[in-house]
Amino acid sequence: MTLLDARSITMRFSGIIALDDVSITVDSGELVGLIGPNGAGKTTFFNCISGLLRPTSGRVVFQGTDITRMPVYGRARKGIARTFQRTELFGGMTVRDHFLVAERAHNRRGGLLKDVLNRGAPDADETRRANSTLELLDLTGDADRPIEALSLGRGRLVELGRALMTEPALLLLDEPSSGLDTQETHEMGELLRHVQREKGTAILLVEHDVEMVRRFTDRLYVLDFGTLIASGSTESVMHDADVQKAYFGDLV
Repeated sequence: MTLLDARSITMRFSGIIALDDVSITVDSGELVGLIGPNGAGKTTFFNCISGLLRPTSGRVVFQGTDITRMPVYGRARKGIARTFQRTELFGGMTVRDHFLVAERAHNRRGGLLKDVLNRGAPDADETRRANSTLELLDLTGDADRPIEALSLGRGRLVELGRALMTEPALLLLDEPSSGLDTQETHEMGELLRHVQREKGTAILLVEHDVEMVRRFTDRLYVLDFGTLIASGSTESVMHDADVQKAYFGDLV
Protein backbone atom coordinates (compact mmCIF):
# COMPACT_ATOMS: atom_id res chain seq x y z
CA MET A 1 0.00 0.00 0.00
CA THR A 2 1.29 3.47 -0.88
CA LEU A 3 1.98 5.34 2.35
CA LEU A 4 3.54 8.56 1.03
CA ASP A 5 2.82 9.99 -2.40
CA ALA A 6 4.65 13.27 -3.01
CA ARG A 7 3.36 14.47 -6.35
CA SER A 8 5.15 16.99 -8.57
CA ILE A 9 6.72 18.87 -5.66
CA THR A 10 8.18 22.21 -6.76
CA MET A 11 9.79 24.68 -4.35
CA ARG A 12 10.96 28.15 -5.38
CA PHE A 13 12.81 30.70 -3.26
CA SER A 14 12.85 34.20 -4.80
CA GLY A 15 13.14 32.79 -8.29
CA ILE A 16 15.57 30.01 -7.37
CA ILE A 17 14.13 26.55 -8.05
CA ALA A 18 15.18 24.28 -5.19
CA LEU A 19 12.89 21.43 -6.28
CA ASP A 20 11.51 21.02 -9.77
CA ASP A 21 8.55 18.67 -10.25
CA VAL A 22 9.85 15.95 -7.90
CA SER A 23 7.62 12.89 -7.33
CA ILE A 24 8.51 10.23 -4.76
CA THR A 25 6.49 7.38 -3.26
CA VAL A 26 7.08 5.21 -0.19
CA ASP A 27 5.04 2.09 0.54
CA SER A 28 4.13 0.84 4.00
CA GLY A 29 7.15 -0.73 5.71
CA GLU A 30 9.47 0.11 2.80
CA LEU A 31 13.11 1.22 3.08
CA VAL A 32 13.81 3.99 0.55
CA GLY A 33 16.89 6.16 -0.01
CA LEU A 34 17.20 9.71 -1.34
CA ILE A 35 20.71 10.73 -2.41
CA GLY A 36 22.48 13.54 -4.21
CA PRO A 37 25.34 15.99 -3.58
CA ASN A 38 25.12 19.03 -1.31
CA GLY A 39 22.57 21.50 -2.64
CA ALA A 40 20.58 18.87 -4.52
CA GLY A 41 17.39 19.67 -2.58
CA LYS A 42 17.18 16.65 -0.25
CA THR A 43 16.59 18.57 2.98
CA THR A 44 14.21 20.96 1.21
CA PHE A 45 12.20 17.93 0.11
CA PHE A 46 12.13 16.63 3.70
CA ASN A 47 10.94 20.05 4.87
CA CYS A 48 8.07 19.92 2.37
CA ILE A 49 7.06 16.45 3.57
CA SER A 50 7.29 17.23 7.29
CA GLY A 51 5.53 20.59 6.99
CA LEU A 52 8.36 23.01 7.71
CA LEU A 53 7.89 24.31 4.16
CA ARG A 54 4.81 24.48 1.97
CA PRO A 55 5.72 23.65 -1.65
CA THR A 56 5.14 26.27 -4.32
CA SER A 57 3.19 23.63 -6.23
CA GLY A 58 2.47 19.92 -5.98
CA ARG A 59 0.73 17.78 -3.37
CA VAL A 60 1.80 15.69 -0.40
CA VAL A 61 -0.55 12.75 0.13
CA PHE A 62 -0.10 10.57 3.22
CA GLN A 63 -2.21 7.48 3.87
CA GLY A 64 -4.62 8.67 1.20
CA THR A 65 -5.09 12.14 2.71
CA ASP A 66 -3.84 15.38 1.18
CA ILE A 67 -1.67 16.93 3.92
CA THR A 68 -0.05 19.67 1.79
CA ARG A 69 -1.52 22.40 4.01
CA MET A 70 -1.42 20.47 7.28
CA PRO A 71 0.84 21.95 10.02
CA VAL A 72 3.88 20.11 11.39
CA TYR A 73 2.14 18.91 14.56
CA GLY A 74 -0.79 17.56 12.54
CA ARG A 75 1.54 15.52 10.34
CA ALA A 76 3.36 14.21 13.41
CA ARG A 77 0.12 13.05 14.98
CA LYS A 78 -0.91 11.47 11.68
CA GLY A 79 2.25 9.34 11.66
CA ILE A 80 5.26 11.22 10.23
CA ALA A 81 8.39 11.58 12.38
CA ARG A 82 11.75 13.07 11.52
CA THR A 83 15.35 13.35 12.68
CA PHE A 84 17.76 16.09 11.63
CA GLN A 85 21.32 16.16 10.32
CA ARG A 86 22.35 18.10 13.42
CA THR A 87 21.26 16.41 16.63
CA GLU A 88 18.50 18.36 18.35
CA LEU A 89 18.53 17.22 21.99
CA PHE A 90 17.67 18.95 25.26
CA GLY A 91 20.42 19.80 27.73
CA GLY A 92 19.80 18.94 31.37
CA MET A 93 17.51 16.01 30.52
CA THR A 94 18.15 12.29 30.69
CA VAL A 95 17.62 9.80 27.89
CA ARG A 96 14.43 8.57 29.57
CA ASP A 97 13.18 12.16 29.90
CA HIS A 98 13.51 12.65 26.13
CA PHE A 99 11.35 9.61 25.49
CA LEU A 100 8.70 10.55 28.08
CA VAL A 101 8.37 14.09 26.72
CA ALA A 102 7.89 12.69 23.20
CA GLU A 103 5.28 10.25 24.52
CA ARG A 104 3.31 13.02 26.22
CA ALA A 105 3.51 15.36 23.27
CA HIS A 106 2.25 12.63 20.95
CA ASN A 107 -0.64 11.51 23.16
CA ARG A 108 -1.34 14.97 24.60
CA ARG A 109 -1.11 13.66 28.15
CA GLY A 110 -0.23 15.76 31.19
CA GLY A 111 0.88 19.35 30.73
CA LEU A 112 3.99 21.34 29.97
CA LEU A 113 3.81 23.20 33.31
CA LYS A 114 3.71 19.93 35.25
CA ASP A 115 6.72 18.63 33.33
CA VAL A 116 8.67 21.83 33.93
CA LEU A 117 7.88 21.68 37.66
CA ASN A 118 8.74 17.96 37.71
CA ARG A 119 5.28 17.12 39.02
CA GLY A 120 4.09 15.04 36.13
CA ALA A 121 5.24 11.58 37.18
CA PRO A 122 4.98 9.03 34.34
CA ASP A 123 2.21 6.46 34.60
CA ALA A 124 2.70 2.73 34.09
CA ASP A 125 1.93 2.82 30.37
CA GLU A 126 4.34 5.69 29.72
CA THR A 127 7.06 3.90 31.65
CA ARG A 128 6.43 0.66 29.78
CA ARG A 129 6.65 2.33 26.38
CA ALA A 130 9.80 4.24 27.28
CA ASN A 131 11.44 1.08 28.60
CA SER A 132 10.49 -0.81 25.43
CA THR A 133 12.16 1.82 23.23
CA LEU A 134 15.24 1.92 25.48
CA GLU A 135 15.55 -1.85 25.08
CA LEU A 136 14.95 -1.76 21.32
CA LEU A 137 17.84 0.68 20.85
CA ASP A 138 20.11 -0.88 23.49
CA LEU A 139 19.95 2.31 25.57
CA THR A 140 18.75 0.79 28.85
CA GLY A 141 22.15 1.31 30.48
CA ASP A 142 22.06 5.00 29.54
CA ALA A 143 18.42 5.60 30.52
CA ASP A 144 19.07 7.88 33.49
CA ARG A 145 22.27 9.53 32.25
CA PRO A 146 22.17 13.22 31.26
CA ILE A 147 22.27 13.71 27.52
CA GLU A 148 25.53 15.68 27.82
CA ALA A 149 27.30 12.53 29.03
CA LEU A 150 26.61 10.57 25.83
CA SER A 151 28.76 10.23 22.72
CA LEU A 152 27.50 11.58 19.40
CA GLY A 153 26.61 8.06 18.29
CA ARG A 154 24.53 7.41 21.41
CA GLY A 155 22.96 10.84 21.04
CA ARG A 156 21.80 9.95 17.54
CA LEU A 157 20.14 6.85 18.97
CA VAL A 158 18.31 9.03 21.49
CA GLU A 159 17.03 11.21 18.66
CA LEU A 160 15.90 8.08 16.81
CA GLY A 161 14.19 6.75 19.94
CA ARG A 162 12.41 10.02 20.56
CA ALA A 163 11.01 9.87 17.03
CA LEU A 164 9.93 6.24 17.52
CA MET A 165 8.02 7.16 20.69
CA THR A 166 5.49 8.92 18.45
CA GLU A 167 4.71 5.55 16.79
CA PRO A 168 5.31 6.81 13.24
CA ALA A 169 4.18 5.02 10.12
CA LEU A 170 6.89 6.94 8.23
CA LEU A 171 10.29 7.94 9.60
CA LEU A 172 12.32 10.60 7.75
CA LEU A 173 16.03 10.25 8.57
CA ASP A 174 18.30 13.13 7.53
CA GLU A 175 21.89 11.81 7.41
CA PRO A 176 21.80 9.70 10.61
CA SER A 177 25.46 8.70 10.11
CA SER A 178 26.72 12.31 10.05
CA GLY A 179 29.71 12.60 12.39
CA LEU A 180 29.93 8.86 13.01
CA ASP A 181 32.96 6.69 12.26
CA THR A 182 32.84 3.64 9.96
CA GLN A 183 31.98 1.16 12.70
CA GLU A 184 29.29 3.40 14.19
CA THR A 185 27.81 3.93 10.73
CA HIS A 186 27.65 0.17 10.14
CA GLU A 187 26.00 -0.34 13.53
CA MET A 188 23.49 2.41 12.80
CA GLY A 189 22.50 0.75 9.52
CA GLU A 190 22.06 -2.63 11.22
CA LEU A 191 20.00 -1.03 13.97
CA LEU A 192 17.71 0.70 11.50
CA ARG A 193 17.07 -2.63 9.78
CA HIS A 194 16.27 -4.13 13.21
CA VAL A 195 13.88 -1.28 14.01
CA GLN A 196 12.12 -1.70 10.67
CA ARG A 197 11.67 -5.43 11.26
CA GLU A 198 10.39 -4.95 14.81
CA LYS A 199 8.13 -1.95 14.18
CA GLY A 200 7.25 -2.25 10.50
CA THR A 201 8.00 1.46 10.13
CA ALA A 202 8.61 2.79 6.63
CA ILE A 203 11.85 4.77 6.39
CA LEU A 204 12.92 7.43 3.89
CA LEU A 205 16.66 7.95 4.29
CA VAL A 206 18.82 10.88 3.17
CA GLU A 207 22.43 9.77 3.47
CA HIS A 208 25.87 10.54 2.00
CA ASP A 209 27.45 7.22 3.01
CA VAL A 210 27.02 5.15 -0.14
CA GLU A 211 27.72 1.81 1.50
CA MET A 212 25.12 2.44 4.19
CA VAL A 213 22.60 3.33 1.47
CA ARG A 214 23.49 0.17 -0.46
CA ARG A 215 23.11 -2.09 2.58
CA PHE A 216 20.04 -0.46 4.05
CA THR A 217 17.66 0.59 1.27
CA ASP A 218 15.57 -1.39 -1.21
CA ARG A 219 14.73 1.49 -3.56
CA LEU A 220 16.59 4.68 -4.36
CA TYR A 221 15.92 8.16 -5.76
CA VAL A 222 18.65 10.54 -6.95
CA LEU A 223 18.34 14.34 -7.03
CA ASP A 224 20.47 16.70 -9.12
CA PHE A 225 20.03 20.44 -8.49
CA GLY A 226 16.42 19.89 -7.47
CA THR A 227 15.59 17.55 -10.35
CA LEU A 228 14.95 13.83 -10.03
CA ILE A 229 17.35 12.08 -12.42
CA ALA A 230 17.05 8.41 -11.43
CA SER A 231 14.86 6.03 -9.48
CA GLY A 232 14.46 2.28 -9.08
CA SER A 233 15.91 -0.58 -7.10
CA THR A 234 18.99 0.42 -5.12
CA GLU A 235 21.32 -1.86 -7.07
CA SER A 236 20.05 -0.74 -10.47
CA VAL A 237 20.39 2.95 -9.57
CA MET A 238 23.85 2.40 -8.07
CA HIS A 239 24.99 0.89 -11.38
CA ASP A 240 23.35 3.53 -13.58
CA ALA A 241 26.09 5.07 -15.73
CA ASP A 242 24.69 8.60 -15.54
CA VAL A 243 24.36 8.43 -11.74
CA GLN A 244 27.89 7.10 -11.32
CA LYS A 245 29.30 9.77 -13.62
CA ALA A 246 27.40 12.64 -12.01
CA TYR A 247 27.44 11.75 -8.33
CA PHE A 248 29.59 9.05 -6.88
CA GLY A 249 32.64 11.29 -6.93
CA ASP A 250 30.75 13.65 -4.62
CA LEU A 251 28.99 11.07 -2.51
CA VAL A 252 31.81 8.73 -1.61
